[in-house]
Amino acid sequence: MKPSGALAEFPMLAGECRLGYYVQAVRQAMISDSELREGEVAVDMPKASDAGLIFIGRIRTPWKSRDDTPRQGSHSGPVCRLEIFEPWVPALKGVDFYQNLEVIYWLHHSRRNLVLQSPKHNGLTRGTFSLRSPVRPNPIGTSIVRFVGIEGSTVLVRGLDCLDETPLIDLKPDRCEFSPLAAQKGGEGEAE
Repeated sequence: MKPSGALAEFPMLAGECRLGYYVQAVRQAMISDSELREGEVAVDMPKASDAGLIFIGRIRTPWKSRDDTPRQGSHSGPVCRLEIFEPWVPALKGVDFYQNLEVIYWLHHSRRNLVLQSPKHNGLTRGTFSLRSPVRPNPIGTSIVRFVGIEGSTVLVRGLDCLDETPLIDLKPDRCEFSPLAAQKGGEGEAE
C-alpha cells in the first residue's frame, strides 16, 4: 500500500500506520541515546497500543540536531513554519486573531524509557514526571509561540524549541488569551 496524505510526509510511517511501529523505528535510530548517565534508570517499555494519533502537519525549524536546538524557545527567536496538511487547512480560519498560540508536537527522536533522569549530568536524579525533559513515555512537546503570520497553509511563528521536521499534533490559542464567552457550568469554579 502506497502511503498518502500525512503518511506520505513522514516516510518512517510508511507501511505501518500505527504509532507503535513508528516508535520502534525511532528507537532503532537512537543507538547513541541508549547510554545511561550516572543514577539514571531505564525500564522496558510496555507494548504500544494505537491511540489513533494523527499528525496534522510538520514543523520546519533551523535546527537539525538536538545539540543545536534551544532548551526553551524565545519569542525573539527565528521564524519557524507550521506546515498544515490537508484536510486540516480550513481549521486555520481565525488563528490570526491571537497573538500567542500553543503548539503541540511529537518529539520523534526522544527516548521513552527513562523513569529517573540526571538532566544536569551530575548524578543527581529526578523522576521523569518532575522534569520538562523531552525524554518521557509519550514525548509530547508544547510551546507557547508568538504568531507572525499565515502564508497559505503555513503558520509562521517565533518561540519553538524542536527539531526540523518535527510532527505537529495540534495548534490552539494560548489559554491565557482565550477565555470562553459562555457562562460557567454548574460546579465549575467551586472548591471542594
